[in-house]
Amino acid sequence: MKKIIFFLTLISLSFASYSQHELPNVDLTSIEGKSVTLKNETNKDGITIVSLWATWCVPCLKELDAINEVYVDWQEETNVELIAVSVDDSRTVGRVKSLVNGKDWDYKVLLDKNNDLKRALNASSIPLTILVKDNKIVYEHSGYSPGAETELFEKIKELSNN
Repeated sequence: MKKIIFFLTLISLSFASYSQHELPNVDLTSIEGKSVTLKNETNKDGITIVSLWATWCVPCLKELDAINEVYVDWQEETNVELIAVSVDDSRTVGRVKSLVNGKDWDYKVLLDKNNDLKRALNASSIPLTILVKDNKIVYEHSGYSPGAETELFEKIKELSNN
């Protein structure tokens, strides 16, 4: 009986990650030091990618670099925007601005210094990539492997057409 309950719990959790729920309304900080509200930063006319990442997370950096290579094309085709939210803590947050400047990413970069967004999303690992439409989370994916950005773009195109 315990095995059945465990199995049913796993199934319900897996479906929960694809159900639509509101984007948490949390305050974050821009890398320039300004306070911003995440919901006010999202794309009102389309899809927003919100990527939780950190300077010490190699898969995070690989994912953001891979998207950066095709980001202009994605924007032209789907009007998508990307917000890269650093979850670096007080020990490593000082590295964010210089890393971003060295990468020349064309993304909005925000800081989740207190991990308020990470907690609100119940994110247990990074990278965590979510797609937001009309301030609702419509898709989420954790982790990164080469080529995952192609799958992400297919999902963006699908959601853009709805």
